[in-house]
Amino acid sequence: MKVFTKIQAALASKQPFVVYRKPGKAVVSGVFQKSTALHVTTTYAEAGFVFAPFDAKDPSILFPLNAAVLYEESYVSSEAEATPLEIKTVENSKNTHIHLVQDALERIAGGDFEKVVLSRKEVLRIPKNAVIVVFERLLAKYKNAFVYVWYHPNIGLWLGATPELLLAISGTKISTMALAGTQPYTGNLSVDWKEKELVEQQFVTDYIEQAIQPLCTAVQKSETSTVQAGNLVHLKTAITGELAQEKSTLEQLIKALHPTPAVCGLPRAAAKAFILKNEPYSRGFYTGFLGELNYSQAGTLQSSSLFVNLRCMEISKQTAAIFVGGGITKDSDPEKEWEETVSKSRVMRSVL
Repeated sequence: MKVFTKIQAALASKQPFVVYRKPGKAVVSGVFQKSTALHVTTTYAEAGFVFAPFDAKDPSILFPLNAAVLYEESYVSSEAEATPLEIKTVENSKNTHIHLVQDALERIAGGDFEKVVLSRKEVLRIPKNAVIVVFERLLAKYKNAFVYVWYHPNIGLWLGATPELLLAISGTKISTMALAGTQPYTGNLSVDWKEKELVEQQFVTDYIEQAIQPLCTAVQKSETSTVQAGNLVHLKTAITGELAQEKSTLEQLIKALHPTPAVCGLPRAAAKAFILKNEPYSRGFYTGFLGELNYSQAGTLQSSSLFVNLRCMEISKQTAAIFVGGGITKDSDPEKEWEETVSKSRVMRSVL
């Protein structure tokens, strides 16, 4: 495939780029920036590919379309290579995460917040030059996810396969989703969801509906269903609406939605403050968002397609940091929350 050669060349020359495939599509797209300049966006009014962090105080990186070469190639994934890479766990802090969950439960009991999403990272040692192999396996294994490899020499190298749409806009039509609750996939979608998971899903759905109501009309939501994402299943509710043109900008919608309770908590400000103060590392771009920003379609129609950066890893030299998390509510059990993060880490470990 030509696209893999282009990725290798861009990495060798330290050229900023992103290569990605949208869920369910048979086309791989690429944006290769013409220089190593570091572009950012604060208004989300430009056209390009955006890579935004969890904390909005940090800059959102933009590959502007007018400063890049675009690439597209038909691509049908074959089965992923079965031979595992040689990996070694460097960091995997169970006790730290359990203590963090316990601290959060005390804060929930004290009324500081109803829900907080806590994360951790696993650091693995991997072979040199494993990027192409990992990306190819992600494409083969996660056909219904947004799969990507992203690089800027001043920022780093990220790969992922995220199942969660933050926001899609086509003309005046918008769509988003509430995606919460997690169980291992056991071969079918007949899942017995517990009260804790159903409550967590409802938190997210209610928040998204309320957040977009001032900016949209004709807001509707689907029935909640169980969906598969790799070796996990989640509860999903699709939410749609029409932009209220005189009130709505993409910047306003992004600020209303990001970060959602699915990756942060409720109330958002209190949960986010707890995360930033107490998680033992900086999330960076994990639980941020990425995707196409203000792409032109037929005539004057514009579209944006943004995904929450989940099921991802950051590669630095010969280490891969895998990021995983879970929602903590009053009914959470610290040991079970740890096990949920272990299940989620298998999504990325499975391609290694």
